[in-house]
Amino acid sequence: MNGTWNNEWDKWINHNELQSELKKQMNDMTEREREDAFYKQLEFGTGGMRGELGAGPNRMNIYSIRKVTTGLAKYIERNGIEPKRRGVVIAYDSRHQSSEFALEAAKTLGVHDIKTYVFQELRPTPELSFAVRYLRAYAGIMITASHNPAEYNGYKVYGEDGAQLPPAAADVIVKHMNEIQNELLLKVKEERELMRQNLLSYIGENLDHLYLDYVKSPQLNEDAAKAKVHIVYTPLHGTGHKLVPQALQAFGFENMRIVKEQAKPDPNFSTVSSPNPEEAQAFELAIKYGEKTGADLLLATDPDADRLGVAVKNNSGDYVLLTGNQTGALLLYYMLLQKKEKGMLADNSVILKTIVTSELGRAIAEDYGVQTIDTLTGFKYIAEKIEEYNQEETKTFQFGYEESYGYLIGDFVRDKDAVQAAVMIAEAAAYYKQQGMTLYDGLIQLYETYGYYKEALTSFTLKGKDGAEQISRIVSQFREHPPAGIAGTAVGKIEDYQSGKSINLLTAQQEMMDLPSSNVLKFWLQDGSWFAIRPSGTEPKVKFYFGVKQPTENGSEKRLQKIQANVMSVAENIIYK
Repeated sequence: MNGTWNNEWDKWINHNELQSELKKQMNDMTEREREDAFYKQLEFGTGGMRGELGAGPNRMNIYSIRKVTTGLAKYIERNGIEPKRRGVVIAYDSRHQSSEFALEAAKTLGVHDIKTYVFQELRPTPELSFAVRYLRAYAGIMITASHNPAEYNGYKVYGEDGAQLPPAAADVIVKHMNEIQNELLLKVKEERELMRQNLLSYIGENLDHLYLDYVKSPQLNEDAAKAKVHIVYTPLHGTGHKLVPQALQAFGFENMRIVKEQAKPDPNFSTVSSPNPEEAQAFELAIKYGEKTGADLLLATDPDADRLGVAVKNNSGDYVLLTGNQTGALLLYYMLLQKKEKGMLADNSVILKTIVTSELGRAIAEDYGVQTIDTLTGFKYIAEKIEEYNQEETKTFQFGYEESYGYLIGDFVRDKDAVQAAVMIAEAAAYYKQQGMTLYDGLIQLYETYGYYKEALTSFTLKGKDGAEQISRIVSQFREHPPAGIAGTAVGKIEDYQSGKSINLLTAQQEMMDLPSSNVLKFWLQDGSWFAIRPSGTEPKVKFYFGVKQPTENGSEKRLQKIQANVMSVAENIIYK
């Protein structure tokens, strides 16, 4: 063996108490697999930690759980006795080893005498956020890899406000993780001992009822259920299987079918190639149910039920998937319309969206006199703004969303919440049905009113050490050698969120942007079109986002395709040259 990773390999393979299953995996690894599993530790950041299950510091296993949890424990300890007493809430999804990892985190925190509240069964991410706030805990842990394939798992950390940690706090945890010489030697307390010392409590249905009471609080139209919207819902083998149907019933939506084949939690996600509600394949069974029953609305949640996918019938009677931008625009329009009519829209109202989310939301909000604020990608930044506005009492939060199927309506949760979004999009569908329209009709109405905004997302998946280097090279090339024009139109402005500079290429004027530093580039063309480049924080991908606006649907589609093809050609040249 050669390379800088062999010392780590030796440390693991020679550890006498290594889990036997992990040792067997190590013996079965190829040379390339060994290097990838041992050349670095899994990265922890504001989005948490996510990776493939298996042996090695670059994999998810009980030792990586112990290491990151020890980092969290030391972060809590430095803030005194009170945070330790307030403790940590822990929830988990339906993935392989999720329940084991949740208990392992509690056992690690117990060594530091930190109280934990662990959900008895799998629960959605938004309920974890709610529980942290309701129980006044100091932190929260969610064991999930969101919509990644079955071979992944992950670990997200939440602060006392119920939001994912900001960069400064995440950096402190990383600092403490880096101080750990050997994660294989970290100690844990056994479950029975934790219970005896009152350091571990199990929680469950009482929190469910409280959470659902809060979910019902933003209801805007109690008569909506009279429209008898027919709903098909699939939890895609994840955590939404209980709370989403219960929330819909609480809103009066009784005409609902659950996709039976996907109703039970399944760590292999056996009926889909990927449990991602952004993808058409995840809706195949739901569409079959819809076609049999004539459903008005198809809903799908990802494994930890923070993202919501929506499908509706188009004018030809075929089910089409709405994008996250489209669902967000429909939710936003419906809520602002209802609140305006009911006198519930405060003068200082604000909506929050990410820098790669459609500009259609801004146009709708402006029409209702509501300000739109852009944040970096990641719902933690939306949550950070909500907390800021609540503390300063300067603005009234109305809605937050991102293009990647994440929406937040009531701020009793501080992360994207598919349960809230499911009931509100059902209410919006009922509003349109009462007018003899579908959600699709409503979407076309928005386009006719505000213009045909169209967006797209393309990504390269580049795994392993070589892939990480390729991703870095792509972003560096666009930063250091930006294109002068794309698809026949000059670039008018470049926003570099790493340096914080916005550069107007027409006037050479530079402005500093009031956002945290992030490795994102956004290019604005002179016709108002834009594209952005961002390495994923949770997957081995580099993502390319595109947005256009034209007077007609056909014009938007053509413009979008032209820009997309041009940019991706440039990116491919960088990869393969």
